Amino acid sequence: MSVVDNCASSFHDEGVKSRRASSFQPAIPFAEEEPPADAPLAARMRPRTLDEVVGQEAAVGPSSPIRRALAAGYLPSLILWGPPGCGKTTIARLLAGALRARFVQVSAVASGVAELRTIIDEARRARAVGVRTVLFIDEIHRFNKAQQDVVLPAVEDGDLILIGATTENPSFEVVAPLLSRVRVLRLEPLAPEALGTLIDRAMTDERRGLGGLGLTLDPAARETLIAGSGGDARIALTALELAAYAAKGVGQASITADDVRTALLDRRPGYDKAGDAHYDTISAYIKSLRGSDPHAALYWLARMIEAGEDPLFIVRRMVIFAAEDVGLADPQALVLATACQQAVHFVGMPEGFLPLAECTIYLALAPKSNSALRAYARAREAARQTAHLPVPLHLRNAVTGLMRAMGYGKGYRYPHDEPGHVAEGQAYVPDELRSARFYEPGTLGAEPELGAWKHSPPSADAEAGGDATR
Repeated sequence: MSVVDNCASSFHDEGVKSRRASSFQPAIPFAEEEPPADAPLAARMRPRTLDEVVGQEAAVGPSSPIRRALAAGYLPSLILWGPPGCGKTTIARLLAGALRARFVQVSAVASGVAELRTIIDEARRARAVGVRTVLFIDEIHRFNKAQQDVVLPAVEDGDLILIGATTENPSFEVVAPLLSRVRVLRLEPLAPEALGTLIDRAMTDERRGLGGLGLTLDPAARETLIAGSGGDARIALTALELAAYAAKGVGQASITADDVRTALLDRRPGYDKAGDAHYDTISAYIKSLRGSDPHAALYWLARMIEAGEDPLFIVRRMVIFAAEDVGLADPQALVLATACQQAVHFVGMPEGFLPLAECTIYLALAPKSNSALRAYARAREAARQTAHLPVPLHLRNAVTGLMRAMGYGKGYRYPHDEPGHVAEGQAYVPDELRSARFYEPGTLGAEPELGAWKHSPPSADAEAGGDATR
């Protein structure tokens, strides 16, 4: 009996009853573990070895650091960060299998601190007899700080190897002490070539796949399936299985593009209004506006609206953009964006897409200037460094006799009594800042004219139609 078998037997005899980690099982090659014949196609076609994994060569390909370390018997704790259907769970299981380690899987939404403590205690006892434990935490971004803190000492001491899976950016969802002790592997949505490989495998494999049905997959159906899966292998294989049996049920010899489209049903864009997709998409939208590309901006707008994004969130960003990026090159943009917010709030959805689309096109085509942003940044820095300087006396409001006696307001010149309504030479900042220049006019749209007016204000004669006595 092997050391691992002895370990499994001893823990079974001691009556450990944990739901997921009650006993140690012999480490067997994952190629021998196959789901039942009636399991979903996506489960039956899971890769059996790391060499069968496609589309993630940078993370776990033969020349990747992880694979080279595995060859030497070493596996660090990892966070597998990637979208749904990219193979996170499968890769975790295969890594544990390659290390011949115990594989304990928990879900962040169903596991509590008590269960984690039990798993850690068993991992320590297993380690004492030479058995490594891989703890796989699905949706680790849903673990609260207390749960993550429980796991931290075991990871730090090497009592277990942690593999967490998340669809969210671990920089924001995993506590810093734990994040510093793991390596983050970024997994990508499967490229069309990788999806095509998986689909072809499923169509030709007679034991695990659909090869026994005697069906062919039309080229157009294959392309439709790849395009409609959004890089998600689970979606692709689930839709393929449904399309195959639908075709078989009516006596077809081939799976058609219509079969695939029906199987895919109403595939909406992958989107999480509280996650990375939310921020990534609005970022793409804003950058398209800033790049003056109305076509791209409309595309990202449609992606957000069709995914159910809050339209008021979108329009708030439009108002910010109008002030930050269009600015004084077209002051009307801020007016229009604010009107768009009112229209969307008043009309609601679905018709609210109309003012959103109109304002999107306007903002994209408008001339751009961030002079207000740059000017404020300069003024803010100066304000922070000179906050100790008093307000000049002539700018203070003299509301009492004592204030007037102290010189408040003395020497102030009322601009409306001056030619052109500008009190030339009057200082509006402390003497130390008299030479400071925070605003630099832009060169596009209406802004040059605004800047020119400040340097050359209209004369009193011109303003009064040639009569300076008003």
